[in-house]
Amino acid sequence: MPEKIIDENASTRDRVRALVRQVLENTPVEAEETSDIEPLQTKIIDVAPQETATDKGFDLDESGKSLITEADLRGLGAGARLRIADGAKFTPLAADLISERRIELIKKESRIASSKIRTIALGSDHGGFETKEKLKEFLAGQDFQIRDFGTISKDAVDYPDIAHSVARAVADRQAEVGIVIDGAGIGSAMTANKVAGVRAAACYSTALAKNSREHNGANVLTLGSGQNSFKEICEIVTAFLAAELTEERHRKRVGKIEAIERQYQR
Repeated sequence: MPEKIIDENASTRDRVRALVRQVLENTPVEAEETSDIEPLQTKIIDVAPQETATDKGFDLDESGKSLITEADLRGLGAGARLRIADGAKFTPLAADLISERRIELIKKESRIASSKIRTIALGSDHGGFETKEKLKEFLAGQDFQIRDFGTISKDAVDYPDIAHSVARAVADRQAEVGIVIDGAGIGSAMTANKVAGVRAAACYSTALAKNSREHNGANVLTLGSGQNSFKEICEIVTAFLAAELTEERHRKRVGKIEAIERQYQR
């Protein structure tokens, strides 16, 4: 392409950007925009899906859009907080404005839309009580039906009792899967696996949670409240609920697990 045409295209683009900026600058905003603001890398914050407008923590919600344009930013002043969808894209002019105005991006966490699971048996000992309560709110906000098997306070209880109740609910098909939280997740997994028909997995990462479902057909997830942050626990639970056992080679191996279990049933 001749250099003259390239220069003309670049000049046209610069004039368009200048015109859009001029229009936006003449629109009333919450804070005065200064000309000496240096470009600042924006920060992404994960927001739980159950967040409501009451405690929103953002100035504008554009999470319903996959493409954010400069027009969507009209009225946002310097330092404003914009809620966006996970994976949202920006036009070049919008990206420039976000940088210049130091607009903070708040990423809306996507729901577990792909999960076929609807009912969850949930339980914890005293060490996992606070995590269980927060996780229950997280899951209920995504329309899962939760059966809470306790505990109901931070008073000391024995984790085998809780794990047994959750495992029985899954074995009796009162719930499709179970989640149990104690200090490490190991004892609850050992207990749950004593119940026929239950395959419990203690998982500390999303990779393990996904593998436990896809390769081993796990139907109970056990977590350690002292092993992961709550954000990590939500990610692990999300991975567990979104995955499923589908490949025939893995089904065959899970069938062998079930055959071994039957050998020791009285």
